[in-house]
Amino acid sequence: MSTEPPQYPPPDDDPFGKQPPQQPPQGGGSPYDTPPPGGGSPYGSPPPGGGTPPPGAGGGSPYGAPPPPYGGDPYGGGQGGYGGGDPLAGMPPLADSGKRVLARIIDMILVGIVVSLLSWLFGTAEYDIDPDKVNTGKSFGQSLLAAVLYIAYDTFTMSRTGQTLGKKWLGMRVANLSDGATPTLQTALARAAVLWLPFAFCCACIWTAISGGWSFFDKPYKQGLHDKAAKTVVVSV
Repeated sequence: MSTEPPQYPPPDDDPFGKQPPQQPPQGGGSPYDTPPPGGGSPYGSPPPGGGTPPPGAGGGSPYGAPPPPYGGDPYGGGQGGYGGGDPLAGMPPLADSGKRVLARIIDMILVGIVVSLLSWLFGTAEYDIDPDKVNTGKSFGQSLLAAVLYIAYDTFTMSRTGQTLGKKWLGMRVANLSDGATPTLQTALARAAVLWLPFAFCCACIWTAISGGWSFFDKPYKQGLHDKAAKTVVVSV
């Protein structure tokens, strides 16, 4: 039996076949490794409160709040030289100008019948078309009576329902441009006076046609001159 001591591998040899530890590649590891402390999404943290901030300062809807019904001051400095919002928001559509003329003719016929009866009763009627035989006093008296009755008729009916008989039959009404309400007695009187007062002194039906016919060309609210004075519009019902 040999007395030599057993031979062991050199101390530098690894008897278990271990491999030297692997060094991670330079430049970081897997993109799925644990993120560094304090890290988070590579796209940064969302703004406080969550969600994407709307454009512009402040918050809320990027389109802003809708305008209140009927807008504000109808003759301010906004669209078309009128209020900042649309005063007609929430109102029925504007009435057709042709129907307005027809309603006015109906009203003139109705009031004209009363004017004729009262003119005959008080002796102010003047029917002679011969200029040499026209009684100026009677003619003016009849025109003044007509203007007074037209103003009274328009003021009374408008301040109650916003409708004369002609407008009621044709499905229209007068409304304040600022809020859509029925005109007050003062507003209705101002509107009727602008329309009918010149009737007693000059122009007669010519002024009425000009004032009412203005709605055919007015933008954007189809107002006659009397509507502009009273800040009213005529809408469908």
